[in-house]
Amino acid sequence: MARLERLHAARQHALILGPAGVGKTALIHQAARRLPLLVCPQSVRLSELVGALENQLGLEAGKQHLIPRKNRVLRALAGKQRTVVFDGVGWTTPRLSSFLECVMERAAVWMVTRSEHSWDIGHVWPRLGHFERVELHPFHPAETRELVAAAVAAGQIPGEALNIVEWLQRRSNGSPLVLRELLEELATGRYDLSNPHALKLLDLDRRIHEIFPANQESAGLTKKNHDKKYN
Repeated sequence: MARLERLHAARQHALILGPAGVGKTALIHQAARRLPLLVCPQSVRLSELVGALENQLGLEAGKQHLIPRKNRVLRALAGKQRTVVFDGVGWTTPRLSSFLECVMERAAVWMVTRSEHSWDIGHVWPRLGHFERVELHPFHPAETRELVAAAVAAGQIPGEALNIVEWLQRRSNGSPLVLRELLEELATGRYDLSNPHALKLLDLDRRIHEIFPANQESAGLTKKNHDKKYN
């Protein structure tokens, strides 16, 4: 956060890098609470970018075609002292890359992406030399242990979880997102961590909720069925 605040104060472009689940979007959400950012949550189609920026700049889309709307957004950005964040950047088409470059000429731009390789990020790649790299890494084992210990100390998960830190690290590959999901399952208190089958059940329940995050009732019934078999 301190580094992002410095980049924002310097009006510098930034490339926020990291694998899926490492917390890039969560970091942007936290930064948006403290800094005046314009955030585009999906950076795949030009229409999505223009619409997101219109909403935050207070511009009415009306019945105008996309090109006049895009030009109006660019004019509005020229008078703003706000950093524009493009989250979820993947393969950029020539059209999308051209828009990003136009925004870069008028405002500081932060691009959030999983890869900086030309074959992944597309036509905006030649401009990456203008960006400061901010890379997020998966947790190291010591960091995973600190996280689990803090959750135990807060009474959120059972103390026995300290005995499975190595398993949690292996299963999550250090991904903060997967670790959070596993700890949320542990917080239910359903698992006898002294039983070797409990870890399989724990991971299965996490994956059920990962696939069906909105269908908690169905997932809960599935958990009950597993509990019956487990018991």
